[in-house]
Amino acid sequence: MTMTGRGGAPRRAAFARRYPRRVRSVVLQCASAAIAQTLMKIFQVLEFNQFNTGSVHQMFQAATGLRERGHSVSVISRPDATLEARAIEKAVHFHGFPFRNQFDVATVRKLRRLIRAEKPDVIHVHKGVSHALALAATWREPVGAFVVNRGVSFPLDLWNRGKYRTQRVDRVVTVCQQIKDVIVESGKLPEEKVQVVYAGTDVTQFDPAKWDARAFRREKNVGDDRFVVAQVGVRDWKGWKELIDSVSDVLPSHPNVHLLLIGCRGEKEKSEVMTYASQVGIAEHVSAIEYRTDMPNVFASCDAVVDASWAGTGITGTIREAMAMEKPVIATDAGGNAELVSSPDVGWLIPMKNRAALTGALLKVIGNAGRAAEVGRNARQHVVQGFSKELRITRLQQLYEEILNVGRASARPGTG
Repeated sequence: MTMTGRGGAPRRAAFARRYPRRVRSVVLQCASAAIAQTLMKIFQVLEFNQFNTGSVHQMFQAATGLRERGHSVSVISRPDATLEARAIEKAVHFHGFPFRNQFDVATVRKLRRLIRAEKPDVIHVHKGVSHALALAATWREPVGAFVVNRGVSFPLDLWNRGKYRTQRVDRVVTVCQQIKDVIVESGKLPEEKVQVVYAGTDVTQFDPAKWDARAFRREKNVGDDRFVVAQVGVRDWKGWKELIDSVSDVLPSHPNVHLLLIGCRGEKEKSEVMTYASQVGIAEHVSAIEYRTDMPNVFASCDAVVDASWAGTGITGTIREAMAMEKPVIATDAGGNAELVSSPDVGWLIPMKNRAALTGALLKVIGNAGRAAEVGRNARQHVVQGFSKELRITRLQQLYEEILNVGRASARPGTG
């Protein structure tokens, strides 16, 4: 006898009333084991569709990871041939809807029809537009579990607070404790409604043993005698200008340092990077690199990886990936980075916008190769144990099951 599915909670309660303690404990243990194997139909919804943002990578990782465990998973996003092809390759369903804005009635109608036809157990939304439209599409027809992702550290305000406070949102998933603290405070949300699930790195892919440590250097004509420092991201708040300034500070004592600023979206951003490097006087020590899809290959050729962010971030995914590649990392204490770079044994954590601290950390990494290598090895183990893809997928699966097994779908009101 099993007690799986959305009716499981009431049936377990009935058994608890009917049977004496010893028999009851055996029955409930068996039921729990069966529930752990219950397969779900899951919608992952995100209006962004390009793999040049962390949110798309993390959404797709959740979709494919859950599909690998046997669940039926659909990705719902703006139409995109690359995203659709990759979904199909992983046996994930794909639906392309417009997602023009938060008031896109056409997308609401398409979502509503799809939800009625497919009857998903879980809807997990990953950004503001998808959040608003999925709420509208499930108006008075709530699904078993409605989960919202929050990956940025900006406070909730008058305009978006209501989307998180509504009773139709079962859980808010934040990518770090710092973001949870911010939205609980700014949104006046109950602590139990917000759960931290760290973003995950595929440590089987980000494994230094699998990659050529000189391939990317050869591609970009960066000599083997150079000490390569890399940062991914060239938005202002990523602190790339501050990093160029600090590299200029270390060059007098370490003239072989070369900085890679990766993720330039077109010639305009490349030009902006190189113009600033020229103004500082170190253009020959800086390379502006396009957006890359082969980050394990890129990091394999680096000697150190930095994130100099001073706003917006949750936990910097590229720092987590570099740690998995056994690279010494330097990160500011923006967002939840302190939860990842949690001790001097796994990396260098510095204050935001502190040129002296950033320069000092670079000098320590460059000047002590033995210590840097030790920290890199520790960093990989730290990611494997606490920030892996498999751990994240397990926690998401458990979260969905927890919501469904409570049976809230039949108990909560249809409006927020």
